[in-house]
Amino acid sequence: MSDDGVRRSLAVELGLVGSPQLGRDPQFWVALAAGPVAWAVLGLAGLLPSRVSDPVALAGLVLVRPVVEEFVFRGALQGWALGTNWGNWRLGPLTGANGASSVLFVAAHALAQPPAWAAAVLLPSLIFGYFRDRTGSLVAPCLLHGFYNAGFFAFG
Repeated sequence: MSDDGVRRSLAVELGLVGSPQLGRDPQFWVALAAGPVAWAVLGLAGLLPSRVSDPVALAGLVLVRPVVEEFVFRGALQGWALGTNWGNWRLGPLTGANGASSVLFVAAHALAQPPAWAAAVLLPSLIFGYFRDRTGSLVAPCLLHGFYNAGFFAFG
C-alpha cells in the first residue's frame, strides 16, 4: 500500500474524515435538540453544575476537551475496536465498539467527578459513539459534545 493509502486508511480508522451529509441528517438534529431538553430538566431539578464564567475555562470545556476526548475515545478506541469481531457486534443501533469506548469514557470521567456525575455521561457518550458509527467521522461527535458541554457549563 502506498504512503497515501496508509494515511487515508489511518484517517478513516480514526474518524478524521468529513461528514458532508450531516446537516441533512434528521437524527443529528434530534440529538442536538436533546441538549436543551436535558439542560432544562437538569436545571429544574437543580442538578446543573455551577456556571463557568471564565471565558478561557469555558472555551476549554466547549472546544478543546470535546475534540481531545472524541479523538481518544471515538477516534482511536472506537475506531480500533470497530476493526475487531466483538467491536462490530450490535445491540440495535449500538456497536460493541461504542459500548466499550463509552464504558472507558465513563471510567475516565470518574477520575475527576463523583460517581453519579461520571455515570451520567454514559448516555451522551453512547450518542456520540452512535454518530461516529453512523457517519464514520468525528465531526458529529465533536459538535454534539461541544454543544452539550456549552449548555451544561454555561447555564448552571
